[in-house]
Amino acid sequence: MSESTENPAYTVLARRYRPQGFDEVVGQAHVSESLLNAIRRGRVAHAYLFTGARGVGKTSTARIFAKALNCPHAVNGVPCNNCELCEAVSAGRDVDVIEIDGASNNGVEDVRGLRANVTVKPMRAAVKVYIIDEVHMLSRGAFNALLKTLEEPPPNVKFVLCTTEPEKVPDTILSRCQRFDFSTVSITEIGRRLGEIAAAEGCEVDDAAIELVARRAAGSMRDSQSLFDQVLAFGRDRVTAADVHRLLGTADEDRLLALLDAIGRRAPAEALAEVDAACGDGVQVLELTDQLVALMRDVMVTAAGATSVPLTAVDETARGRMTATADAWGVATATAALQLLAESRARMTRSVAPRALLELAVVRLASLSDLQDLADLVASLRAEGTPASGQKKNSDVRPRLPNVAPASPPTRSADITTDREPAAATPPRRLAEANGSGRRPDPEFENESRTANGRALLRIVPGEERALRAALSSRAVGEAGEALAAATLAIRGPNRVAISPGPNYASRPVEFWESARGSLTELLREFSENEVHVEVEAAVAKSPEAGRPGRRSGSAVEKLDLNGLPDDPLLAAAVGLFEARDIRRQVLPDAKPPHEDATDHT
Repeated sequence: MSESTENPAYTVLARRYRPQGFDEVVGQAHVSESLLNAIRRGRVAHAYLFTGARGVGKTSTARIFAKALNCPHAVNGVPCNNCELCEAVSAGRDVDVIEIDGASNNGVEDVRGLRANVTVKPMRAAVKVYIIDEVHMLSRGAFNALLKTLEEPPPNVKFVLCTTEPEKVPDTILSRCQRFDFSTVSITEIGRRLGEIAAAEGCEVDDAAIELVARRAAGSMRDSQSLFDQVLAFGRDRVTAADVHRLLGTADEDRLLALLDAIGRRAPAEALAEVDAACGDGVQVLELTDQLVALMRDVMVTAAGATSVPLTAVDETARGRMTATADAWGVATATAALQLLAESRARMTRSVAPRALLELAVVRLASLSDLQDLADLVASLRAEGTPASGQKKNSDVRPRLPNVAPASPPTRSADITTDREPAAATPPRRLAEANGSGRRPDPEFENESRTANGRALLRIVPGEERALRAALSSRAVGEAGEALAAATLAIRGPNRVAISPGPNYASRPVEFWESARGSLTELLREFSENEVHVEVEAAVAKSPEAGRPGRRSGSAVEKLDLNGLPDDPLLAAAVGLFEARDIRRQVLPDAKPPHEDATDHT
């Protein structure tokens, strides 16, 4: 018959074996030592913040701290735990040690009541201590109401705030407290404490069973004691690891390693058979998935060579079997497997068919390619200088761009060429092509024609805007040359040139542009020895888009031709990247010449 049946007032292990002194707090030596030294040296702060995971001793340490401050028989900060005051604080019924649940007393009125009672002197203790548990649950108004009292409480009042989520506590509160971070308890320390409890309870428990409980607690001392209480209530004379597995619905190590071996050998059928056998023996799907996640974590740690890092899914004696799988997989495959399982576990919490998701994950794991070999292959290809993507290693292969030349260094007096090849690198075109005919003369005749009369001839064909502007800038002078320098030149076709006035010259009279057109025609006739047709495009009109929010008042939008873009390497790169077919430029009333205007790309 269990002890709970014999004693109706049975107290759970977590309360019966709660720490009563700083030396009994498991895994928090850094906090205990700091608080003890503060008490011994008289440097106790007015407010403390205890943070950490659940069940690691935050509230227990706060009670011990309160006893150390008030116990009349304390020696060097260590309470006696025998006087009436220590017993009252341990039981949570002392009038001068007030424990407040922040989750249920989180309003402004609750904090106002606290502020009203702070000024009342302690009844029998030397110091009044307020322990606010789950302080992050307080409302914003409650935090604001607590600020002044927390910063300047009466000299005989101390605050201890406990929370599992310190990121939710306002910075104004954090700055008024001394913060202590409680760490999770190691499996070894939890196991040692559980062994002491088992001996005190007169129960025989195998070391393997204790380790399973300690591992399942995930660093929480209170969780381990609650699970251990359930194990001891199982009622057996001797508790074994098999009893713990059956009680918790988990799989034993042999089954886990067999499942890992099937996955490692790329045998999905065997892996599914192991999952089915485990579920048939009472293993819970979610528990098995959690174990697999921990197992893949151990494989990843082992593959990374971290032999000093303890395993979490299996005992250290199984590290040899796991090392073989880890070496065969490599870090990349182990990491991918862990990520796949973790994502599947997250989906199970909101699924009505968790077993199907587990089986899907197992099949995907068993079908996972060896990513480490793939990474080594890519590294070897790169070392040999072969493109990893399998593209031809050819200097003539260029990205597929829409008739836009690659970016070149900025030249303020030249336009960007929009031919498929850069003007500087373009091989000499056939004279027949420049004149619009389809016949191709032989290269010798072409060279003679291009150097007729002892000077080079200019080809007036789309893509030669850069050469055209360079030639004109060397000959055009005076007001006409200044206007031409500010205008945009575009070659619409063989021996067809268009002038687009810049914003500062769009208001010139028609006669001026007719004169400029005539001068340009004469110059082009000299350069090409062909009749070149020159036309002046209409001045820029104000666009309806100019009044849209975000645009400057009085601005206009000009649609540009792809063959006459401003000379800007960033613009050329943008046109090639987005394969632009329609380009507009916002022209401001006080705009600079076109090659300095801000351009909108569509």
